[in-house]
Amino acid sequence: MNEHLTEKIIGCAYSVANTLGSGFLEKVYENALAHELRKRGINTKQQAGMNVYYDGIIVGEYVADLLVENVLVELKAVKSLDNIHMAQCMNYLKATGLQVCLLINFGSPRIEIKRVINGFL
Repeated sequence: MNEHLTEKIIGCAYSVANTLGSGFLEKVYENALAHELRKRGINTKQQAGMNVYYDGIIVGEYVADLLVENVLVELKAVKSLDNIHMAQCMNYLKATGLQVCLLINFGSPRIEIKRVINGFL
């Protein structure tokens, strides 16, 4: 299920990147990608708040750029992705218990997409 969903999300991300190109703020890409996903009938929440657990208690809250069904989508508009961005996704997955995060960078001339799986870096 997640594999087909991530393929759909990636397809939508390419549509957004091909239309807008690079150079906008992250929020522009978030809004455009959310619109593209919803247009295709995919359940999407923007700025979705999620609890962060430690030892069975809530210790904080994380706000995901997009929560697409059960996949986190972390958006960037930077020159290039760095290891810290991958680590950020891994931490979000560990803290929320979700399994998949797509890290998408619209900031470079060519869109960058990384699929991060909980437990694998």
